[in-house]
Amino acid sequence: MSGGGGGRRARWRTPTLRLRVAIFVVLLHAAFATVAARVLWEDPRWLFIVEILLASSFVLSILFTRAVLLPLDLIGTGSELIAERDFTTRFQPVGQPELDRLVAVYNRMIDELRNERLLVREKNELLDRIVEASPGGIVIADLDGRVAEANPAAAALLGTPAGDLAGRPIAELGGPVAAALAALAPEESTIVGLPDGRRVRLRRAAFRDRGFLRSFYLVEELTRELRASERAAYGKLIRTMSHEVNNSVGAVGSLLGSLGELVHQLPDERRATAARAVRVAAARLESLAAFMQRLAGVVRVPEPEVRRCDVERLVDDVLELYAATFEERSVAVERRRDGDARSVPLDKNQIEQVLVNVVKNAVEAMPYGGILTVTTRSGSAAGALELTVEDTGEGLSEPVREHLFDPFFTTKEQGCGLGLTLTREILGRHGFPFALEPGAAGGARFRVTMSGP
Repeated sequence: MSGGGGGRRARWRTPTLRLRVAIFVVLLHAAFATVAARVLWEDPRWLFIVEILLASSFVLSILFTRAVLLPLDLIGTGSELIAERDFTTRFQPVGQPELDRLVAVYNRMIDELRNERLLVREKNELLDRIVEASPGGIVIADLDGRVAEANPAAAALLGTPAGDLAGRPIAELGGPVAAALAALAPEESTIVGLPDGRRVRLRRAAFRDRGFLRSFYLVEELTRELRASERAAYGKLIRTMSHEVNNSVGAVGSLLGSLGELVHQLPDERRATAARAVRVAAARLESLAAFMQRLAGVVRVPEPEVRRCDVERLVDDVLELYAATFEERSVAVERRRDGDARSVPLDKNQIEQVLVNVVKNAVEAMPYGGILTVTTRSGSAAGALELTVEDTGEGLSEPVREHLFDPFFTTKEQGCGLGLTLTREILGRHGFPFALEPGAAGGARFRVTMSGP
């Protein structure tokens, strides 16, 4: 129907079954009352019979209505309980075979739903416990590519507390691991090198959640396995080379000694040339023996003999050792100290070798001069000392950073690629965290935290 003004239209709702039954009962008794009134009008003697019939009809109507509406009440109550996820309430039989079968079906369905819900909850709790305790990192993303959940192992490799990861886009987390995760295609994997020489394998996969695909990432550190494999491989190679070279060095050295005694028997015009050739060959032989000793040293790094050491003085001694080299290469040294000087428990000889390698690499990265900044500062942890060596040299390209700590990898024509490998082994045995990364001035920066009790 329509009217003037707003032109609103009335909406008629279909009567419920309960209302229909009530209307039917009212109309039926109205018709019965009309017939009874006509009968009594013609013959009042039917009054007693009419009253009995009306009362009986009324009682039967009530029983009929209850019989019709009881299943509706049962269905309505059951649907409300299911909508509210109440799987604990069960119905009792009402004594009607048809309804009792419906009650039995409903109760059985509720029991199965409750058991399945408990099973799913237990499985979810088990999975949560497994994810939480897993030594491998797991990152679960939402539909928008943001971090929905990350376990402690993943947070440690990402360098961000687990509580700060939720809701953040993976690409904006920062660091090499997050950048590599964001670049992964579905079902793709890759291996990423970290600034401290560790290697991490990343893999992206997907699962279906309520009809939508969601991504999750596996972050697994391979450092221990790779280093063990590397150490076994180059250890075997070095031992084989040392055996062969040392045998040759001994024999050739003996021949050179004998040859040096025969040089004096040569004519004067050839004696000087022959003597110089023997000296050069002997020097080269000594260099070869020293080189093999350095190779063997990488494999046989001893356990640190820890004693308290004045790190500030140790750093100054190494810089003094290279004073002539700094002047020759036009390298200016800036020595900075932040905080009180302190001693740290460490193996002085091994850490000195680390400092020599780091300073030597920094100087060689500045062939045309530059600035070498060496900073020592009190660490955030009690008893810790942070050392930073930064140069203004050529810097570290992305391909180079991936292989900095690999054995035999070098960018120098005369290098053997073992300095940083030895550095990694020594600092790893000390338990000192370190990193080699691009510097603020475009060169390279080496950081190590020497911690002690």
